[in-house]
Amino acid sequence: MHYPIENGIHSCQLCELPECPFPPLFLLLITLALLKYPQQPSAASRVHEKYSTFRVEYPEWTFNHLAVDHRNGNVYLGAVNRIYKLSPGLDVQVSHQTGPDEDNRNCYPPRIVQPCSEPLTLTNNVNKMLLMDYRENRLLACGSLYQGICKLLRLDDLFKLGEPFHKKEHYLSGVNESGSVFGVIVSYGDASPDKLFVATAVDGRPEYFPTISSRKLTRNSEEDGMFAYVFHDEFVASMIKIPSDTFTVVPDFDIYYIYGFSSGNFVYFLTLQPEMGGGPTTGSSSAGREQVYTSKLVRLCKDDTAFNSYVEVPLGCVKGGVEYRLLQAAYLSKAGTILARSLGIGPDDDILYAVFSKGQKRRPKESSQESALCVFTLKEINERIKDRLQSCYKGEGTLDLAWLKVKDISCSSLLTIDDNFCGLDMNAPLGVSEMVRGIPLFSESNDKMTSVIAYVYKNHSLAFVGTKGGRLKKIRVDGPTYGALQYETIQVVDNGAILRDMAFSSDQHFLYVMSESQLTHVPVEACEQYLSCKDCLGSGDPHCGWCVLHSMCTRKEKCERSSEPRRFASDIKQCVRLSVHPNNISVSQYSLVLEAHNVPELSAGVNCTFEDLAEMDGLVEGNRITCSSPAEKEVPRIVVDQGDHQIVQLYLKSKETGLAFANTSFVFYNCSVHKSCLSCVGSPYQCHWCKYRHTCTHDPSSCSFQEGRVKQPEECPQLLPADRILVPVNVVKPITLRAKNLPQPQSGQRGYECVLTIQGVEQRVPALRFNSSSVHKCFSLSFSLFLTLSLPVDLTVIWNGDFSIDNPAQNKVHLYKCDARRESCGLCLKADPLFGCVWCKGENRCSLKQHCPHPQSMWLEHNGINSKCTHPRITKITPLRGPREGGTLVTIRGENLGLEFSEIKDHVKVADVECTPIPEGYIPAEQIVCEMGKAEKSQFAGNIQVCVGECRPEFMAKSSKYYYFVVSTSPNRGPVSGGTIVNITGSNLDAGSNVSIMFKDQRGGQWITCSSHASMQGYGNVSVSVFVDKAHIHKDLKFEYVEDPTITKFEPEWSIFRCVYYKICQVLSPTTMQCMAPELPYSLSRQKEVPERPDEFGFILDNVQSVLALNNTNFIYYPNPVFELLSVSGVQELKPGSPIILKGRNFLPPAPGGNGKLNYTVLIGDKPCTLTVSDTQLLCESPNLTGRHKVLARVGGIEFSPGVVHITSDSPLSSTAVISIAGAGGLLIFFIVIVLIAYKRKSRESDLTLKRLQMQMDNLESRVALECKEAFAELQTDIHELTSDLDGAGIPFLDYRTYTMRVLFPGIEEHPVLRDLEEQVEKGLKLFGQLINNKVFLLSFIRTLESQRGFSMRDRGNVASLIMTVLQSKLEYATDVLKHLLSDLIDKNLESKNHPKLLLRRTESVAEKMLTNWFTFLLYKFLKECAGEPLFSLFCAIKQQMEKGPIDSITGEARYSLSEDKLIRQQIDYKTLVVNCMHPDNEKTPEVQVKVLNCDTISQVKEKILDAIYKNVPSSHRPKASDMDLEWRQGRVVRVILQDEDVTTKIEGDWKRLNMLTHYQVPDNAVVALVPKQVTTYNSVNNSTVSRTSASKYENMIKYTGSPDSLRSRTPMITPDQESGVKVWHLVKNHEHGDQKEGDRGSKMVSEIYLTRLLATKGTLQKFVDDLFETIFSTAHRGSALPLAIKYMFDFLDEQADKHNIHDPHVRHTWKSNCLPLRFWVNVIKNPQFVFDIHKSSITDACLSVVAQTFMDSCSTSEHRLGKDSPSNKLLYAKDIPSYKSWVERYYSDISKMPAISDQDMNAYLAEQSRMHMNEFNTMSSLSEIYSYVGKYTEEIVSALEQDDGARKQRLAYKLEQVVAFMSLES
Repeated sequence: MHYPIENGIHSCQLCELPECPFPPLFLLLITLALLKYPQQPSAASRVHEKYSTFRVEYPEWTFNHLAVDHRNGNVYLGAVNRIYKLSPGLDVQVSHQTGPDEDNRNCYPPRIVQPCSEPLTLTNNVNKMLLMDYRENRLLACGSLYQGICKLLRLDDLFKLGEPFHKKEHYLSGVNESGSVFGVIVSYGDASPDKLFVATAVDGRPEYFPTISSRKLTRNSEEDGMFAYVFHDEFVASMIKIPSDTFTVVPDFDIYYIYGFSSGNFVYFLTLQPEMGGGPTTGSSSAGREQVYTSKLVRLCKDDTAFNSYVEVPLGCVKGGVEYRLLQAAYLSKAGTILARSLGIGPDDDILYAVFSKGQKRRPKESSQESALCVFTLKEINERIKDRLQSCYKGEGTLDLAWLKVKDISCSSLLTIDDNFCGLDMNAPLGVSEMVRGIPLFSESNDKMTSVIAYVYKNHSLAFVGTKGGRLKKIRVDGPTYGALQYETIQVVDNGAILRDMAFSSDQHFLYVMSESQLTHVPVEACEQYLSCKDCLGSGDPHCGWCVLHSMCTRKEKCERSSEPRRFASDIKQCVRLSVHPNNISVSQYSLVLEAHNVPELSAGVNCTFEDLAEMDGLVEGNRITCSSPAEKEVPRIVVDQGDHQIVQLYLKSKETGLAFANTSFVFYNCSVHKSCLSCVGSPYQCHWCKYRHTCTHDPSSCSFQEGRVKQPEECPQLLPADRILVPVNVVKPITLRAKNLPQPQSGQRGYECVLTIQGVEQRVPALRFNSSSVHKCFSLSFSLFLTLSLPVDLTVIWNGDFSIDNPAQNKVHLYKCDARRESCGLCLKADPLFGCVWCKGENRCSLKQHCPHPQSMWLEHNGINSKCTHPRITKITPLRGPREGGTLVTIRGENLGLEFSEIKDHVKVADVECTPIPEGYIPAEQIVCEMGKAEKSQFAGNIQVCVGECRPEFMAKSSKYYYFVVSTSPNRGPVSGGTIVNITGSNLDAGSNVSIMFKDQRGGQWITCSSHASMQGYGNVSVSVFVDKAHIHKDLKFEYVEDPTITKFEPEWSIFRCVYYKICQVLSPTTMQCMAPELPYSLSRQKEVPERPDEFGFILDNVQSVLALNNTNFIYYPNPVFELLSVSGVQELKPGSPIILKGRNFLPPAPGGNGKLNYTVLIGDKPCTLTVSDTQLLCESPNLTGRHKVLARVGGIEFSPGVVHITSDSPLSSTAVISIAGAGGLLIFFIVIVLIAYKRKSRESDLTLKRLQMQMDNLESRVALECKEAFAELQTDIHELTSDLDGAGIPFLDYRTYTMRVLFPGIEEHPVLRDLEEQVEKGLKLFGQLINNKVFLLSFIRTLESQRGFSMRDRGNVASLIMTVLQSKLEYATDVLKHLLSDLIDKNLESKNHPKLLLRRTESVAEKMLTNWFTFLLYKFLKECAGEPLFSLFCAIKQQMEKGPIDSITGEARYSLSEDKLIRQQIDYKTLVVNCMHPDNEKTPEVQVKVLNCDTISQVKEKILDAIYKNVPSSHRPKASDMDLEWRQGRVVRVILQDEDVTTKIEGDWKRLNMLTHYQVPDNAVVALVPKQVTTYNSVNNSTVSRTSASKYENMIKYTGSPDSLRSRTPMITPDQESGVKVWHLVKNHEHGDQKEGDRGSKMVSEIYLTRLLATKGTLQKFVDDLFETIFSTAHRGSALPLAIKYMFDFLDEQADKHNIHDPHVRHTWKSNCLPLRFWVNVIKNPQFVFDIHKSSITDACLSVVAQTFMDSCSTSEHRLGKDSPSNKLLYAKDIPSYKSWVERYYSDISKMPAISDQDMNAYLAEQSRMHMNEFNTMSSLSEIYSYVGKYTEEIVSALEQDDGARKQRLAYKLEQVVAFMSLES
């Protein structure tokens, strides 16, 4: 254990520790710096520079929690690795270091007891809880290190008072997040100490940490009992743990605690938790589903030590139809008067504010910002809980708490309840299913709300809400009727979200707001920001009012004399209002009267102030105040730019405060700024125009003549609108203008002038006035300018030098030049007719008529006699080619192309083809656009001809360029998805203006390429249309859309890495294509000697998407074959006919089923040779050659030459030798030669045969290796699959009665002890019952029975069980009797000189069976809560693993087995199929996917389907497979009933094989349904045969519940059919029938090689076996204490050993093993059906027997000597048994070290057990059964009683006789 560091900064001497991040000196410097320089806000925080802020020291030391001491305002801040104490203004006072320290999250506490083997690393300590314990003046700071231990720190100086860590309960939780734990300290007055209710997420470790618990808070911080559970015994504790079953349903289940508080008699927590049922299971089908979450409130009574009062209620709220269900934050507050009235509760009632985000799915990646603030009344929540409790205690509904009770438990009817009811151990814990809806107050869609805090100010309820964007929202909550008003939002932190913890300062004037990196001190109100009464009181902030004479917005208490009338305004209607008469004046002295409303008493006097212009005393008369306006010189000059007036503020200033308290706008105006008549008389003020003085004035008397004064706009002198005034450049032209009200210049005044401003230069011309209402005449100048087209020029008329006449119509003069940009005749005549321009033919230019020196006949003018330009010209044509069919739009540009459209309308021809002009494209004289007509086939090309008006040569234009006139598809079919590349060939395909093809892409001169798009109409032929303009090319082009190709299978499903490949596939037929497998990318295959599976495998078939990536293929790549050189030199010498051997590796890929063959070609020179292939050799029979030849090997695109062979001639004798010895020995030699040749050939053949045999042996070896390799691969993969597949459907425990009956009376279904008695013998039995309850009688009775010879073993067991059922309600007495009997048995065992180890080994006495039954009764709870889960997991794992491979329906043998007897010792080829099954009860529900094997019989398939559909239903409640038929549905109509036997069943000789799925050729993903059994079907044989041979018969032959002791003897049910003598088989014909033909030796394998499968299966199941053994052999597993019964009985055995002086540890160990593991656990492991409602098959039974045997071996002390002849099941677990033995020894030693249990405690425990199961058995029936033995041995029992002294004293013999007499009478 690494103890956490002491006070960090204050004890620098600790810095020698390795954890300290700095050397001592440096740390000290930093400390001084921190203390000396308070942290400056950064530039980023300018938003809130006025707020005090404390920031993180290091980026990773983020802030977690906050607490404020409400007595003195000190702030305590919990951060990563630090706890700070800050002043109310956020200056650091003390800091305390909490980390980092050496830790590992996988180390389990406490480390003193359980040392940790994991590597430790320096780990940060996150603060998870920070609580103020005011009573003891200390701070509880809980961190994340060491699985969540807490420190207790003194508030004053953060001195560590204590840090409990040596007990398991000192560790709260290993969760590493700061917001996952919540604690509430509850005070119970001065008498008793406080308690801490703590709730935490458990992070998947429910066995270590309760999710909610109540703990003791001792006065002494170092006391042992600190954080101990308030109450804790074997059955009940002050805590609730999440059951491990819950994690099997929702693997990442956890409860997140958001907030907690106490109110009244209760403690409440608000949680967010995954919903059960809706959440994803571990199955693959739901991998995509999202987890649904629910927010819930949890309530507990403060005084409830057993947590029976635990109730959960869902919370949420709905606003505008949107559900908000994900709780983000909450806060408890009082209602306040206004809100309380709206909610119908009292002002001091508790309300709960809660922030929820939208929906029920937590998506961390998506940034949904929608959230809502809602309010709940605690009263309503408690009412809802009370209603639910009342209904439950009336017996209505279920407990409805899915995460705690995985299956629904019904409510029990007991009693009625009141408001403060705190639960019973019945009906608890309880869930409320209906959601309590909060009242939505406010919603936000852009900046998610993350925290909330609230308080009541002056009857208003105010909520302060923090957001994800670091803002603080201030919200006034007036209730559902008035709604909520967000009256202010401020940016509080620079970046990051505001955390849940917010707190008020002790005076509630400030709020502490925190993000991960900063803590900020924010005032709750900012009234001073409002500068006017209206803003202040309109803000909605209830803190703010207007302090009238001080003219500021503030709290009432900050305003002087605020209680006096009208000095403090708290309503907007109370603001001071001013009105002034008059409200505007010209700049001059004036007396003003102000009326003021809502003013306080102004006895001190008042000043009037005109902004900063002037200030004077005001005269106060009631609410009227008289002021004088300032003198003219004091008002600033009003200039034209700012208009004719100035608005100034008129203030009333109190002489008492010197501050302005009211103001109004006031206007000064000045007419003289107006310089024109119209603007003067148009002013809103009293302005007049003096016509002759040309001035504007407010005083009309100042005008010189009465008639010279103008007041209306109509009377102003002004020019009237004129037509366009055109002036040609360089020409003198007079202008006449109309006007009105023109003044006659008086004496001394100058006359009129026209002023023109041309390009910045002013030119003046004298003008004549005819009369006041008439005209000027301006004598024009000639203007000489370079002009473009025309230029508008400003015109002004003035008189008397600078008096301008108003020109409201903005009349302008337009200057122009004829020849500007008009170079051609057409452009000249296009000009504006008013210009008077003509085309001067002699000079070929555009000019004014008067400037053309030639006679009128020599010029052309618009609309004149000569108005048509000659010599049109074409300058440009586009396009220059197009189709004969026409439709091409031809654009012709040129000169003089007519002035009207009508002139060229029908006069355009292109290549002698009519081209129709389009009006929209016509630009007079410049451009024609026309549409081509259709050309004849004889027309090929030609020029363009345009006539203007008439086709005379001078009006005709011809182009120099010519216009030219200008198709099969391949392929002609493709898929409907499109993507086929289609080529269209032809000539001149780039012609025309517009091309449209059905699927166009690009084009050139001789071709168009296009890509087909997806078909809109499905399959079939379509015409390919190619349109070039109007040309529709080749109407007979066809393209066929065919169905998209699909890939159904490819063979083989493997390849080699390879180096060369071809990507294009070759289509052989409509259903087959041949492809070379693509090579694996070089990086993947490089230097690989291991197979590789590609992630995706697919085909690019045009645009067909469905085959692009086939993820579910099993395609695999094997390493390339590698060749070696023939020899070092590369040359191999050979004799003719000798085989060539090529060596290497990977020649035969290890493909499944041993069929991995590659196509090898070996060429010797250029001749191929015959090959025999093995994994490491190619044997090549060389062709008949001699000489040197290169050897070349080819395979799958790889070519390799291993060298050269040199074949030397080997003829037996040369011809010269034969000739020289041609004499007498010729014949003899010839004969010898013949013999030699024959011998040589023979030896060569035998060599070849030997090599062939050798290769076959190699093949056999490689198949054996493959089998072993497969087994090993299975071992690696299956463990993972199994653990992920075992999704925890609830464990189907049997109820107590069924479980005890199955153990006590195995094999008996309806035992008499469960039934009522038929005979009326009650009185006698009651007397007999009293005798049984007499210890002397009972012991004497048992001993007498045991001494009888006719009292069999079965009878002993029966009596022991019957006695235990009678004494179930008196377990203390039963235990006493049992101890006596065991003591007797031990004495008897030792007296008879038996080996002491044999004690309790077999059930030979009543005592031994009673001991079994005693454990059966007392370990039920342990089984249910603890050991049941791993046992059930083991059973499920075995069942699932067995069913993954073939199981023989008849012999019960399986491919996967732990038992050698039940192993299929053959290679059986099978495939896994998925069938989609309709639900038998509701065909509309989605189909269920079920994995089956193609070699399964129909009954096996039915069983698997039932298992999948009813996986959560106990076995006894499921339909039976034998009662259902399997229907295969092919489409909507065809339905085939599949059966194990029908008319199609195959019979070979005298063997009949059961039908399997392969027999019916059922494909993958077939749809099937289970339907109730029908009497006849089309393919059935007679019913008797079907029922007799259906597979269920083989399993359900015996109706049993007991231990299947002799199952093995009944498995091979291959009995011939009586009628036909036919034997039935499934996968394996039994070896006793020697029918199996001896095939060739190569295909057979020694059956022992299949034993490796036992090992694979064992490896797969190892984890489950380990879990079970670990649970049974550990003293404290998953939070469950060791059952008292075990400790008590083991102590009793130790006492007996001491009493008899037995000190041999082996004997003591054996007694304990015989007493508990062998007597109880072995029975339960072999027979899980005693504990669960399940069906156990023979193969599962065989495997469980192996596990049970291993369990027995683990408990034994003797050494097992193992050899190759030992049984396989012992060899299988040989390596594991020593470690299991060490577990058992540790278990026994741990139990002996535990404190002894007093008889008093044991009796209390036994009494509790008796009470719990009081009426499970019918005692009278049990007594009647026991009495039957009395009837049998009456005399012997009576005589035994008479001889016993104790019995004689109590006259027991007499009492028994009385019983006998009663019984005989009554019966």
